[in-house]
Amino acid sequence: MVKPEATSNAGAEIGGKAGERIAKRLARAGLCSRREAERWITAGRVKVDGKVLDTPAHVVTGKSNIEVDGKPLAAAEPTKLWRYHKPKGLLTTNNDPEGRATVFQSLPDSLPRVLSVGRLDLNTEGLLLLTNDGELARHLELPSTGWSRRYRVRVHGTVDQKALARLADGVRIEGISYGAIDAKLDSQKGGNSWLSLALKEGKNREIRRVMEHLNLQVTRLIRLSYGPFQLGDLARGDIAPVPRRILRDQLGGHAARFGLAEVEGDARRPRKKR
Repeated sequence: MVKPEATSNAGAEIGGKAGERIAKRLARAGLCSRREAERWITAGRVKVDGKVLDTPAHVVTGKSNIEVDGKPLAAAEPTKLWRYHKPKGLLTTNNDPEGRATVFQSLPDSLPRVLSVGRLDLNTEGLLLLTNDGELARHLELPSTGWSRRYRVRVHGTVDQKALARLADGVRIEGISYGAIDAKLDSQKGGNSWLSLALKEGKNREIRRVMEHLNLQVTRLIRLSYGPFQLGDLARGDIAPVPRRILRDQLGGHAARFGLAEVEGDARRPRKKR
């Protein structure tokens, strides 16, 4: 059982066992994010001990009988994190109304239900973190972690290195403010250039919009790292577990919130779907 986060309600002793809010419990089970769980509860899809819930503030314990859509909630798996090399042409979504291929359709059948930590758009490739713990996904997405996301970007157009340097002060485009971006020109050949970019916030299509603002067309975008986790030599389409001891070390003081005080139970490397 994953240890609950200590809060005024979630850390209370109930029936001899520590409790946690139901929305967090669903997120820890990997079913959804905590926000999605709150919507499910409002829609009447969740029961606890035979009663339909109407509030996500309800606290449950290990003894609680939880059902979602009439099915018993499985026991929470230990929190795990995977590195995935997302290929270009896959959407980071569970369902696409247009029927386009998604990341989750491409994952190995041996992998449990997972959530992505943030998103990469259709034409972006590279490192995508996946986890079976919705609360961990939410934690890693927060800008307050201070983790940089590093990218390699190929652009077409004339690169103004002074304009790149000014991105370190942030930029406002069409009413949207973007935080500091560390941008460097790596190489240039004809009308094509390779840039290295690092940013900490990562708003929707941020790099593409900022490059367009500089009159540069992005022709390839690769995420190399997310905080301390690196793409490295992971082949396109492959997935590899992050050892629990490494995840624990990187989470530091937050590790116990996710049951990572112990290092047993490292995720096994799943087979690639063929």
